[in-house]
Amino acid sequence: MDVRDDATRASIPATAITGPAPPAVSRRLRIITVVATFGGLLFGYDTGVINGALPYMTDDLGLTAVTEGMVTSSLLLGAALGAITGGRLSDARGRRRTILTLAVLFFIGALGCTLAPTTAIMIVARFVLGLAVGGASVTVPVYLAEISPAERRGALVTRNELMIVSGQLLAFTSNAIIAQVGGESGGIWRWMLVLATLPAVVLWFGMLVMPESPRWLASQSRFADALDVLKQVRSQQRAEAELSEVSALAIKEEQEKLGGWQDMKATPWVRKLMFVGFGIAIVQQITGVNTIMYYGTQILTDAGFASDSALTANIANGVISVLATFVGIWLLGRVNRRPMLMTGQLGTTTALLLIGVFSLVLPSGDARAYAVLAMTITFLAFQQGAISPVTWLMLSEIFPMRMRGFGMGVAAVVLWLTNFVIGLVFPSLVSGIGISNTFFLFVVAGLLSLTFVKLYVPETKGRTLEVLEAELRTRFS
Repeated sequence: MDVRDDATRASIPATAITGPAPPAVSRRLRIITVVATFGGLLFGYDTGVINGALPYMTDDLGLTAVTEGMVTSSLLLGAALGAITGGRLSDARGRRRTILTLAVLFFIGALGCTLAPTTAIMIVARFVLGLAVGGASVTVPVYLAEISPAERRGALVTRNELMIVSGQLLAFTSNAIIAQVGGESGGIWRWMLVLATLPAVVLWFGMLVMPESPRWLASQSRFADALDVLKQVRSQQRAEAELSEVSALAIKEEQEKLGGWQDMKATPWVRKLMFVGFGIAIVQQITGVNTIMYYGTQILTDAGFASDSALTANIANGVISVLATFVGIWLLGRVNRRPMLMTGQLGTTTALLLIGVFSLVLPSGDARAYAVLAMTITFLAFQQGAISPVTWLMLSEIFPMRMRGFGMGVAAVVLWLTNFVIGLVFPSLVSGIGISNTFFLFVVAGLLSLTFVKLYVPETKGRTLEVLEAELRTRFS
């Protein structure tokens, strides 16, 4: 049978074929999801570990306010480059092969940070680690989106977000334990950083036995291989129906030659879609979430906690992030993406407003410390339960098949550059205008973000990637 000829004939839509998948198929899909999301675990650990390691690193390496910002934000700059490079690489060489490469980068970067003797080497090692983080932020969600059934795509892609916040919680918890055990001994931060090498090894060995994305295989005209993979994660009938949809779109996009910068600029609907992607990426970052992730310990110290107590209290931020993500996964199967995103923005903006108010009007002491902690927890509940999972999910869904990695990569560059700027200037903002006024700036940004989502962001729930692409092509043409 010629798959190209079959793809042009009418067939039963894949989403119309209902019924539970065979147990072996469901089990295989779960294993693929767990292994791939170790990339998310590394993403979370490597971005969260700096939170507790930074105070100890500052003493050992003699960091100033400027070099402290550089150590923190060098990972983010690397992530911006890693996102676009990883996206292009995953489109050209495949999602699986790219994730294997990223596992090696995670290992090298973590080891380099652990052994860094000077600030300059630490910045370089953090940049290398950022390349891996940025690549994983693009490639893992795309891989999961392309291998998932439409009705489970939201839940499975969001498992990556769960692993990200689990990685951050692991970082916060291990930081606190190592600090308690090691006390004030020199180089304690190195033990915090070296733990990231272990999941990198698990990711590399695990991906060796995982399949390639069926949609990437179809985009390379490897239709028989794509069908083999689909049969691993779908029933026989559904795999054949889905291949028909995927192969028809692959042939159309091959004729249009979608796939790079020139295609993006020359194709109006793709160009408009890219700007929507940029907006979604910026929305996620200008909530100020990563000021909590990177500087949460210092924010709590400024609010009135002792240093050791702040490290321990910061674990609450990690716990609530994990719990909120569980809630987010549950909600994604029941509510639409767009209203969920807007609700998250209202919640985070209100929490930031109250952090600013409490820091301004309450005297230093336990009352202010616990009020700020309560609001950071509330902020993270809305951020990790709504905004972050919807952001990464939508970015993995909205771009055309042949340039999905590239499109998400470009949007992720915008996300990581926004993250970089915020991570770099946050200490200086707090030093210059105070923590209250800094958070008031984020409140204004939150209101602007809410307006953007209401006016421009499309709904993506309940469609196969192929049906969604057809809808977006029509809407933005």
